[in-house]
Amino acid sequence: MAEQEASGLQVLLSTLQTSCDKDVILNILGVLTNLLPLGTSRRIHYMISKGGSEALLQALTTTAQAEPPDHSTLLPLLQLLARVGQRDRKFGLKVQKAEATDIILSLARRNLGHYLHLTHCLWVLRVCASNVTTGTTLGINGAMELLFKIISPYSKRHIRTVRAAIEALAALLKSKSNSRRAVNRGYLGGLLRLYQDWHQNDVSNNYIYIRRGLLLCLKHITNIQQGRETFLGSQGMEILFTTVQDCLSCKNLDPITNTAIQILRKCYPKEPLPVETEGSCYSFPLPGNSNAESSHEGSEGDYESDGEEESEKDLDSEDVESKEEDYDLETDVNKLRSRPVLDWPEEELGQYEAMCQELSHKFQDLESESEEEKILEDRTESLLSTPSHFIPNATSVKHPGYVWGSQSMAETGQDPGEKVFKVPLQSWAKMKKCKWDPADEKRDIVEGTQDADSCEDGDSARSHTLTMHPPLKEGDWYKKIFGPDCEVLINSSPGGRRESSDMVANLLEKHQRNIPFHSPHFYLARAKCVKSIPGYKDVAFPDFWGHQPPPYSKPMLERKYGVQRDKVLDDVRRLIQPGDVIGRTVFDLEKHSDSSPGAPACLKFFSEFESGNLRKAIQVREFEYDLIMNGDVNSNQHHQWFYFEVRDMKLAVPYRFNVINCEKLNSQFNYGMQLVMYSVKEALQGRPRWLRAGQDICYYKNHYCCSAAAGGGPRGKCYYTLTFSIKFPHEDDVCYLAYHYPYTYSSMMSHLDILEQNRNPKKVYWRQQTLCQTLGGNPCPLLTITAMPDSKKSDDLEQFCSRPYVFLMARVHPGESNASWVMKGTLEFLVSKDPIADLLRKCFIFKIIPMLNPDGVINGNHRCSLSGDDLNRQWLTPNPQLHPTIYHAKGLLHYLRSIGRAPVVFCDYHGHSQKNNVFLYGCSIKETLWQAGCMVDTADITEDVGYRTLPKILDKVAPAFVMNSCSFLVEKSRESTARVVVWKEMGVLRSYTMESTYCGCSHGLYKGLQLGTQELEEMGSKFCLGLLILHLKSFPCSKKLMVQAALLLDLEEEITDRVQRSCSSSSLETDDEPPCVEEIDYNTDSCSDGDGDLELDQEIQECLSWVEGDVEDEGATTEQTCSSKALRGLYISSQPASSSTALPLRSAALGLYSGFKSSPA
Repeated sequence: MAEQEASGLQVLLSTLQTSCDKDVILNILGVLTNLLPLGTSRRIHYMISKGGSEALLQALTTTAQAEPPDHSTLLPLLQLLARVGQRDRKFGLKVQKAEATDIILSLARRNLGHYLHLTHCLWVLRVCASNVTTGTTLGINGAMELLFKIISPYSKRHIRTVRAAIEALAALLKSKSNSRRAVNRGYLGGLLRLYQDWHQNDVSNNYIYIRRGLLLCLKHITNIQQGRETFLGSQGMEILFTTVQDCLSCKNLDPITNTAIQILRKCYPKEPLPVETEGSCYSFPLPGNSNAESSHEGSEGDYESDGEEESEKDLDSEDVESKEEDYDLETDVNKLRSRPVLDWPEEELGQYEAMCQELSHKFQDLESESEEEKILEDRTESLLSTPSHFIPNATSVKHPGYVWGSQSMAETGQDPGEKVFKVPLQSWAKMKKCKWDPADEKRDIVEGTQDADSCEDGDSARSHTLTMHPPLKEGDWYKKIFGPDCEVLINSSPGGRRESSDMVANLLEKHQRNIPFHSPHFYLARAKCVKSIPGYKDVAFPDFWGHQPPPYSKPMLERKYGVQRDKVLDDVRRLIQPGDVIGRTVFDLEKHSDSSPGAPACLKFFSEFESGNLRKAIQVREFEYDLIMNGDVNSNQHHQWFYFEVRDMKLAVPYRFNVINCEKLNSQFNYGMQLVMYSVKEALQGRPRWLRAGQDICYYKNHYCCSAAAGGGPRGKCYYTLTFSIKFPHEDDVCYLAYHYPYTYSSMMSHLDILEQNRNPKKVYWRQQTLCQTLGGNPCPLLTITAMPDSKKSDDLEQFCSRPYVFLMARVHPGESNASWVMKGTLEFLVSKDPIADLLRKCFIFKIIPMLNPDGVINGNHRCSLSGDDLNRQWLTPNPQLHPTIYHAKGLLHYLRSIGRAPVVFCDYHGHSQKNNVFLYGCSIKETLWQAGCMVDTADITEDVGYRTLPKILDKVAPAFVMNSCSFLVEKSRESTARVVVWKEMGVLRSYTMESTYCGCSHGLYKGLQLGTQELEEMGSKFCLGLLILHLKSFPCSKKLMVQAALLLDLEEEITDRVQRSCSSSSLETDDEPPCVEEIDYNTDSCSDGDGDLELDQEIQECLSWVEGDVEDEGATTEQTCSSKALRGLYISSQPASSSTALPLRSAALGLYSGFKSSPA
């Protein structure tokens, strides 16, 4: 049947090309019209594939040669050409090949006096001009001049012809040569006046398509620099800005509003960022690089990053949709095959034996509980007073013969080449069970300050006194918040250090101590020994005081309709009406100034604390501020993370903040994500928590661009604005705003201290070591967690040593703080008293690096380390000097594999800024080849599908996890990531990257909700539960273990199933990025004008309906149905269409309208 249909269509098309019989041609055109219903694409594409376009063009050439032309044949032929041509991607080339461009122009010129014939010609002209090459040819042959003779000022007559001419002109102007020709001949100013005329007279909004068509012409002309300059010189910004105000209140006018805003955004004069250098204002001297400045003061943009910066294309962990990345998939089977090899110097592997002491531990301390407690107490008192063992630095790999010490202080002394980390923790043993004594804690702070004095004398660069910002001189602020009892503590005398300590102690007395696993005292002790580039002297209050998750989850922010265009228009208003723009810098990190002197009634900003990032704040209007983030150290890009303090606000006033140097092409801020805010007053009133905050949030491209003079990176790179409004909860409060829930290096270290202190040493084996020393001189911790053996019997010790390894890492990208919260949940679960945790510890030995990039986290980076490199792109060949944490993590993995103990699960915790939910990326040969459409016979490739087991388990037990979001493809651009390298080189089947959203969930229990720290920590604990189930499903287990697991997991499974059933209606994942409420394209390179096919089909249908009903041509754009009777009457009737009324063109319509320089057609 299909063959008969194909042959029948081919016969019709062949006959159409060769026949000269009018009736035969009309009948064939009628059949084709009935075969191709209006608005249907499938049949038209089928006809195109059979040579339909060529047949119609040949018929047009033959019919147009007749004298006089037979319009009864030409009209249906032109209609078919318009409908078929707009769906044929090669139609323009086919027109040129058939030499039909001159024929179409000639027909249009000959029918200037007949509106119906002219309209049909213009439809085809529009389709031909959609091809830039053909459009250029038409422009050279005088098509634009012809169209400008037809386009007239406002009139209610011949609307369809004028509309067709404007839309054809818009198609022609996609050609840059045509746009230049239009600018040179003065057409741009005439188009502006035409648009003004139609806008002012179309009070009933009947001619939206004509007004939008004129805007599309302007949009295409302004795609060239000459057009933008002429547009600005013709007051185009003012004209469009004024006229668009009349359209904002009517949703039906959105096509006009959106197009006008695109033009305004594109023509806004480009400016460099208002900073001296667009690179980071911090720099760090790299090993072997004597040109790098060693201090913040010397960073003036003259330093260039060593590594090649990654492209702007969505870099977030694994941030690109698979359907857009098919070209990037690895299709070389030899490269995809996992071939574990010992690619590591054997002489260096010995150094990692000290990191696996659990394999040789004799467990002499199992004799008595009192002995264990004594050991723990002794260790607590001496912790960090000297290094726990030799810390490998950048030069240690040159000396493979050095001896690694153990964690115990009794086993090794202080290395003379290492500096002392002195942290006052005298009362740790007393706090073992988290029973806090305010008097003791106050005393400890004072003693800690004294110890810090001695530490500072020994090494001022490593230890210093931390204060609470704002400065002590601003005593009134403290009186308002902390009460009159602290007045005596506030002075700036030489003894201010003791007063600062007393003030902190006074604060601690107010602390409710109800935040699990957090102690301000522990935090301060750790923060004092952090090494940062600027040498932080202050701590952020939220990190010091702690965070308690709110008792509720906040839904994703519903996007207010029109918010993005309103914000863009506010930006344009700065250019049009600069009278109310203040433009005052109130904070500048490079000048070490909190605010400009004598700046009343403005907010005060501060960001010089751990993980802080705010470079500059500029007051635009009374309640509006532009914010500029600092780039990553030794880099001129990766501006995304922000974390800063703001104070001196007014109550119930909406403050607008614009972060103007974001780099990502899109953000979850456009799809319901909010930033987070922490209020000091709220915390002191018993509500210490980060909350989702901000209204009127949107993310869009702005007019700032990179400046070569300022070292701005890739030429032409544009920036994006994140804008939001906030009403602060209290007057004169101190609030902190951040991209996501902050989690600092000191928070992590103090958390580890508390976890170790609160574990049950009889059940939990815990060893905290230092993997290596970072470039910045901070220790990178390595944890070993498992269950203590039941006894010293050989069977129990053998079971202990034979447990498989699980290797977990987090925070290789500093801005992905959500990864640290997930890791926090994992760690707390692993050391908890939960019977499932106890069972899990008996199944695995966990090697955990909770923060792989401490320097980046400390210094407020978003993606890189101090070397300016993305550490998750260095796993193939890490440099021991520039990437020490990656080098030693990979070395430890190689060591485990060399002794036959490669981990059974490897997981790298990340955050994702583009997608919802929590999900895993894994590695599969077959899935990669299938997705790439590779012709390799996969039947010969054997692959264990066990890599899918853990994601499937997590999909059932973790509410935030979505299996449908997971991907197991191996991309070429990801070959140097941890996931792929561990899979290939170590042969780890279950090698994953776990991505956690910054925003929320699209399905399940948390559908429509933004994830908070509680949900992220829950994900970390559920990951542990998934590992236990994986062990039971995939690895041999003892009968005793199986019985225990069955009893524990039955209850867990019942709870999980109940939750899953309650959310079963949302089992299918929705689109991760639904379209915005308002679809506005702010990309100046885009030429998309919407659904042109549908518009032209509708236009043809309206015209045919008008012909059938003999309706007055008053410009009505209502949709009408074209009946088969009308088709038959128009296509098959032998009566010529010339009997219709002719078009009396006025002189203005012939191109004499003011502003046009007409030339002879």
